[in-house]
Amino acid sequence: MIDDQTVNAFDAAAGCGVRLRQAREAAGLTLEAVGQQLHMPVQVVKSLEAEQWDRLGAPVFVRGQLRSYARLLKIDLGDVLEQARIGPVVPPQLISHTHTPRARRIAESLGRRVLYVGITAVLAVPVWFATRGHFDGSANTPNTASLDVIPAAVPVGGGAVPAEATPAAPAPTSATTGTPSAPYLASLTPVPRPAATAAVPTGALNLQFKGDSWVDIAAPDGSTVEKALIKSGEARSFTPGQVGRMVLGNASAVEVQQAGTIVDLSPYQRANVARFTVSSDGSVAPVPH
Repeated sequence: MIDDQTVNAFDAAAGCGVRLRQAREAAGLTLEAVGQQLHMPVQVVKSLEAEQWDRLGAPVFVRGQLRSYARLLKIDLGDVLEQARIGPVVPPQLISHTHTPRARRIAESLGRRVLYVGITAVLAVPVWFATRGHFDGSANTPNTASLDVIPAAVPVGGGAVPAEATPAAPAPTSATTGTPSAPYLASLTPVPRPAATAAVPTGALNLQFKGDSWVDIAAPDGSTVEKALIKSGEARSFTPGQVGRMVLGNASAVEVQQAGTIVDLSPYQRANVARFTVSSDGSVAPVPH
């Protein structure tokens, strides 16, 4: 018969894993039940009972898992935990990187400068090439002259120059180099005529826009003459009988003249929108309701 002293000696000789397994079996718990209560995988519980410490990670984690298992089974592993070949808990070694050798600092500084110069060159060189052609070609840009203006030295129709005609002037030269300047090229753009020479019909309706205004101008037959946003500074002129109805947005910025007299739009204006009709003689009247 085995006495109590023999059992105590056996318990003292048993390791952590054996004592955990015996306590679990005495409590009637399965490996799965222990794993659920400790929130551990079953393989971890098996490794703890088999003392396979190398499968459980760092020693600090193994010791923590053993203590959690022992608390669950209400046993004390203090006397055998120190004898277990788990390995000491070694604090992590801290390596200071605050000191950087001077040569390394110089190399890093030069590297950043070279990178900056390279990026600047990549961005600046294409811009320089693009603008170089523009500036180089600006000096040789040919002059243009409208086809509406006929030089005195060029005969019309290809005939001979009359004897009394003014002789052709030499080609213009550059004041600095003395070389002939760029030749004149013909342009289809007409020469603008002075506005004062245009004859204003009697009874015409003139609109001067001192601000942007949305207009809806209709002919007497109801067709649209103009419906658009007219910018500030523009002007419109309509002959008598050309317009039958007008709607002017932002009416306070539009000056309407009829036969040279400014028309007061306040009787036709509501919420800065003027609506009025235009008779055949160009006079303005309210829109009939």
